[in-house]
Amino acid sequence: MLILGIESSCDETAAAVVENGATVRSNVIYSQIATHKKFGGVVPELASREHLEKIEGVVDEALKTAGVTYADIDGIAVTQGPGLVGSLLVGINFAKGAAFATGKPIVGVNHIEGHVYSVAFEFPPPEYPALALVVSGGHTNLFLIPEPEKYKLVARTRDDAAGEAFDKVSKLIGLGYPGGPVIDRLAKLGNKRAIIFPLAEIKEKNGSGLSLDFSFSGLKTAVLRYVRENHIEPVIDPEHPSEQILDLCASFQNAVVRALVRSLRKAAQKYQPKTILLAGGVACNSELRAAVKQLAGELKIPAFIPSPTYTTDNAAMIAAAGYPKLLRGECASWEMSADVSLRLPNVDVEAATPKKKARYKL
Repeated sequence: MLILGIESSCDETAAAVVENGATVRSNVIYSQIATHKKFGGVVPELASREHLEKIEGVVDEALKTAGVTYADIDGIAVTQGPGLVGSLLVGINFAKGAAFATGKPIVGVNHIEGHVYSVAFEFPPPEYPALALVVSGGHTNLFLIPEPEKYKLVARTRDDAAGEAFDKVSKLIGLGYPGGPVIDRLAKLGNKRAIIFPLAEIKEKNGSGLSLDFSFSGLKTAVLRYVRENHIEPVIDPEHPSEQILDLCASFQNAVVRALVRSLRKAAQKYQPKTILLAGGVACNSELRAAVKQLAGELKIPAFIPSPTYTTDNAAMIAAAGYPKLLRGECASWEMSADVSLRLPNVDVEAATPKKKARYKL
């Protein structure tokens, strides 16, 4: 079964052809980083316009690279949300037009579920229950997955997403956008114990103890205070930063990683998963990848961490997430539209726990 995936939730225009939910025949990504870099972040209007300009060519290239035509495609999967409304609408309307013209079924996919399915191409099917940490510029969520397509949100950020915190700190010290890759690179040259930034302690609303939720707003403020108190000037040459900047990058990154892994560890102790999944753009971070692998080793369970091509926004993961839906014969209506706050269903863990082997696997 060949699925054409289309992704346009933020600042990547992407299309892919995936066979049987696991074999990537093509995966084409057009990044808009050069467009938004000068503004220090994504400008929604510019993102929408660039999607409009590029999407037809990106889809054509994906089909050509896969060696197929629309006639060979069995279904189309497109990101429905969450994301930027204008960007989402470009992908959805293109996908609907293609589906109408070719008579192919179409399904809308939750972008976060797509990230969960990004492990489908390089790893065997996970054993369930699994814990999935999805970390990006717009999302920081921890899900318990008792079986495929069943999700329980067990932790989320209360304020900034982890990737957003990287971008804001990077902008503060003059390293530009996007912040994640440059901070990760410079952190390798610094002392991550030079500055001990505090981690947020969030209490459960019912007062029963500490929450698994994340918070990065306080960390961002702590970095700002440190910069001001130590009179740190923004970097002029990112290729030759001061030792002070290197230590700041290393210490900040270490604090983010400690916060993420702390909650992941507590969730693992509580839910006893058989697999850990790490996905989303921040899953490219070398320290986070190493820390999650170390935790999984301590727990004696596998950690599935996709290569960078599949951790950042891409259409292959959207096709993979759409595959079991199309296999069941699901088809979205022509009224499907963008849903910027689209959520995954939050299931009851006991009710969702499979009593027998699941039919559909990642």
